[in-house]
Amino acid sequence: MKKTCLECGEELVGRVDKKFCSDYCRNSYNNKVNKGSKNLIRNINNRLRKNHKLLCDLNTTGKTKVTRTKLLDGNFDFSFFTSIYTTKTGNTYYYIYDQGYLALDNDFYLLIRRE
Repeated sequence: MKKTCLECGEELVGRVDKKFCSDYCRNSYNNKVNKGSKNLIRNINNRLRKNHKLLCDLNTTGKTKVTRTKLLDGNFDFSFFTSIYTTKTGNTYYYIYDQGYLALDNDFYLLIRRE
């Protein structure tokens, strides 16, 4: 029984367990199969990357105070972060990888870098 490529339908020649005629067809098939879940992950990672870059750009010294407006002007999205740290005193730091922020009074934020 002759087998055909799962992507293009071309007849397969070679190994008996071969499923695709080329790397192009294999990649194309897997991209179609995983499209939904990969798009979600890609979009989240892109948002995290943009947030992280903005924090790095604003926090050059390792500890900086900025206004909420400055973060929003840079399109910072407060709903995307990688971890939360709550201190014994009840302060909640939100981290995006090594860059963190703490909400202060009067719409100010303390930006910190975890060493």
